[in-house]
Amino acid sequence: MNAGWLRDWLYGGRRRLVARFWPGRLGDEGERLAERHLKKLGYKIVARRHRTPLGELDLIALDGACLVFVEVKARRSCDAGHPVEAVDAAKQAQLARLALAYMKAHHRLEHQARFDVVAVLWAAAGVPPEIVHYRNAFESPGRGRMFG
Repeated sequence: MNAGWLRDWLYGGRRRLVARFWPGRLGDEGERLAERHLKKLGYKIVARRHRTPLGELDLIALDGACLVFVEVKARRSCDAGHPVEAVDAAKQAQLARLALAYMKAHHRLEHQARFDVVAVLWAAAGVPPEIVHYRNAFESPGRGRMFG
C-alpha cells in the first residue's frame, strides 16, 4: 500500500477536510496567515477578532502611526468570485461603523486610519495558499468619513 495518501492527507488534504466540516476553521487559518503576513511587513497587531454587538473586526494593526482595520477573506476556490469581491459596499459600510466605534471607545479619533483587505486562497491541496494584500482597499463610505 502506498503511504503517499497519508502524507497528502496530513499536509494538504486535512486542511481541506477540516474546512469542509468546520467552516469556521478556514477563516481562523486565514486570519492566522494574514496576521503572519502583516507582521512580516512590520505591522504591529493591536487586536484580533474585536467583537461588538454590531459585528466583528478581524484584525486591527498599526502601520507606523496609521491605525489599520484589516478584513480577512479566505476561500478554497474562486468559484463564487475572488475573496476580495466579498467586501462589497454593505460590508464596507459595516466595517466603517465598527472602526469608528473602536476609535471612539479607545480614544483614537485623532489617529490616521485606513482599511486593508487580505485575501487568502487555497487553490489546491498541498500547495501553499496565495495571499494578496490590498492596502487602502477602500475609503470609509458616507458622511463623516475617516481619513487615511
